[in-house]
Amino acid sequence: MTRTPSFDLVPETVPAQLKPLGARLREARQRRRLRQEDVAAKLGFSRDTINAVEHGNMTTTIGAYLSLLWVYGLQRGFDLLADPGVDLEGAALTFDVGERRVTLRKKHAV
Repeated sequence: MTRTPSFDLVPETVPAQLKPLGARLREARQRRRLRQEDVAAKLGFSRDTINAVEHGNMTTTIGAYLSLLWVYGLQRGFDLLADPGVDLEGAALTFDVGERRVTLRKKHAV
């Protein structure tokens, strides 16, 4: 039995971000005058997978999105996603002194 992922708990902003990404990937393909079949053949994907990515489908693997970015030479910005250097919340939590123990130094008698 195959499990179907439930996206009920995912905020609407997540699929809303995939839709424009898919549209940009479609535009990139069309600018290069490629057919979905051509891109699918180059990557070993089905035409349906290319179509799903271009529609921003949530159940399509991230590998398919990355592969299309690579085919079109657009993968450069992907390196910044989830980069620890731009994770301000994570950095703030790392340096939160509220949860750390502080040990006081003993004063030495002179």
